[in-house]
Amino acid sequence: MFRNSRRLDAPSPSGKKPLTIAFELDGQKFTALNGGPHFKFNEAVSFFVRCDSQEEVDYYWSRLTAGGSESRCGWLKDQFGLSWQIVPARLPELIRHPKAMEAMLKMNKLDIAELERAAQS
Repeated sequence: MFRNSRRLDAPSPSGKKPLTIAFELDGQKFTALNGGPHFKFNEAVSFFVRCDSQEEVDYYWSRLTAGGSESRCGWLKDQFGLSWQIVPARLPELIRHPKAMEAMLKMNKLDIAELERAAQS
């Protein structure tokens, strides 16, 4: 998933911290800038992953929570502290139903089958 996953705040073998790191996610190129101790990741910067199946949700969830932490409603923080939301593509349609919205609010990783059951009840 990550071409270069070395932390920006980790010293290189020479003992210096990098200023930037280039990486690629699913063909999209990104550059991360080491803003020093004053600028940290927060929920204002996040990535959104739209998934077509539960298998995709499970795939991204398991890999991105490794070394990170889970939160509610499909949100998580990866091992670097970056926020992600892993959601089924059908989520906007499903949560139009109040019971599906209520079910989603109780979930960490989103469960498509459970959201569909709630939407039908």
